[in-house]
Amino acid sequence: MHGYSRLGTRGGGGGGSPPSSPRFRHGRSKSGGGGRGSKQSVMERIVLLLISAMFRRRGVLLLAPLLYISGMLLYMGSVSFDVVGIKNGVVVVHKRHPPGSVYRSPQVFEKLWPFMQAESNGSENAMMSVWNSTVHQVWKPCLHRDIPKAGLPKSNGFFIIEANGGLNQQRLSICDAVAVAGLLNATLLIPIFHLNSVWRDSSNFRDIFDEDFFIHTLRHHVNVVRELPEDILQRFDNNISNIVNLRVKAWSSPTYYLHKVLPKLMNMGAVRIAPFSNRLAHGVPSSIQGLRCLVNFEALRFSKPIKGLAEKMVDRMFKKSYQSGGKYVSVHLRFEEDMVAFSCCEYDGGEEEKREMDIARERSWRGKFRRRGRVIRPGANRVDGKCPLTPLEVGMMLRGMGFDNTTSVYVAAGKIYKAEKYMAPLKQMFPRLETKDTLATPEELSPFKGHSSRLAALDYTVCLHSEVFVTTQGGNFPHFLMGHRRYLYGGHAKTIKPDKRKLAVLFDNPKIRWEDFKRQMRDMLRHSDQKGIELRKPSGSLYTFPMPDCMCKQAEARTENSNTTRRL
Repeated sequence: MHGYSRLGTRGGGGGGSPPSSPRFRHGRSKSGGGGRGSKQSVMERIVLLLISAMFRRRGVLLLAPLLYISGMLLYMGSVSFDVVGIKNGVVVVHKRHPPGSVYRSPQVFEKLWPFMQAESNGSENAMMSVWNSTVHQVWKPCLHRDIPKAGLPKSNGFFIIEANGGLNQQRLSICDAVAVAGLLNATLLIPIFHLNSVWRDSSNFRDIFDEDFFIHTLRHHVNVVRELPEDILQRFDNNISNIVNLRVKAWSSPTYYLHKVLPKLMNMGAVRIAPFSNRLAHGVPSSIQGLRCLVNFEALRFSKPIKGLAEKMVDRMFKKSYQSGGKYVSVHLRFEEDMVAFSCCEYDGGEEEKREMDIARERSWRGKFRRRGRVIRPGANRVDGKCPLTPLEVGMMLRGMGFDNTTSVYVAAGKIYKAEKYMAPLKQMFPRLETKDTLATPEELSPFKGHSSRLAALDYTVCLHSEVFVTTQGGNFPHFLMGHRRYLYGGHAKTIKPDKRKLAVLFDNPKIRWEDFKRQMRDMLRHSDQKGIELRKPSGSLYTFPMPDCMCKQAEARTENSNTTRRL
């Protein structure tokens, strides 16, 4: 949803800036410019010898174009091979890995750790000046809550949806369902939650959200009921699954719903869409957008058990962050086993890791990664910024940005893959590290265990109230959080969204100098600050970009006798 400005210029030496784009990386040799010509000369002669030898045989003319193209690719350096030399008439070729394609972060950490230690305790903590205050407090919530004087018109029927996925996928489905119900003048049945094979959470709506508050907040806009009336149930043999399930394409327009869904709703009295995920277009009339805003930012409040514990956890984080005035960093860390497996990236676990990832992929996505023609390219994934950041990489990034070892850090995550190994360096860099398991007691967490969406709601709340939020892998959780934080903090997301393509190259350079690394990280932090306030584009989601649909820009006026600007 976001576009990144891939900063950085070509630099010399081991500590220089990475290439500005991965497309230009493959043709660059590790050696200096002087050795390049000799290698190309050797390769050119070899290619010419091969071509001349092949031309002595009959029928090889058909292969000439292919040989010519292959030779030119080798000659121009487009194929990543280095010619090491010729021994006993045999050409020795060594494969060259493109910059950023190999996981070398532990070696980089080993090089930079002494410099981090030297700047600990007493150095200026970035927490105190992380965001540029001059761009804050420009936007404020302005939901249009015009209440119809005559009340809601007679309902056209009952609208039933099934929300699938995790916490925020369900949240998206709920918001869009209310919007569609408002569009169709339908009565919405409290959304049914589908038991997902990946999330494996049997929670229903009232377990996660405050059902009474939801119905009450929407009472003047959309009728919401907990159960279908008896006469409607009898019409479908008391079985909701007998109600026709409409197949609606993703991102359908309001016009589609009015022309295709509304007639069936009025004819049958009830319709069902299951699953209901991403079934409404981003660009809809302002009245429909207003319903989305109202639901997401006001009506969806977590249930009392979740809200009660979450508020305690936030209060504990404030108290533990006393050295920075109650400010803390929250990190959404996506390094669970299923995420690592799905990314098809390689780290430093060798054959054991590959075997475990193959098993995990087969367990969760049977056969998907073994289909004919499916090629897994871990190096290409890393260069393209698609690999989940490890806890070590997140820690190095934050230390490079200026957050010292007195910073309180909250990690929102599921079960981290090989947590003892991968979390150790992050704790080493940030001793004041907390998770829901350290911030809450086992007794407090026991009602939520085994329910991933309820646990995610705890993480969501603690992250929502942090001074800095760090997203590492995308997905609905950070997208909804960024939008919610914009809604709360004057339009600024207060979120670090790293350029992972750039990080891949930096973490693949064990020779990088600490000063160069810090400069790159602080440039990245400044870029996140600049992108903090961003308006929704036509193809964007208001759940991530609530301006201008859900928020209004505050007017500014200057007094006649001074240059002071006041906001109205």
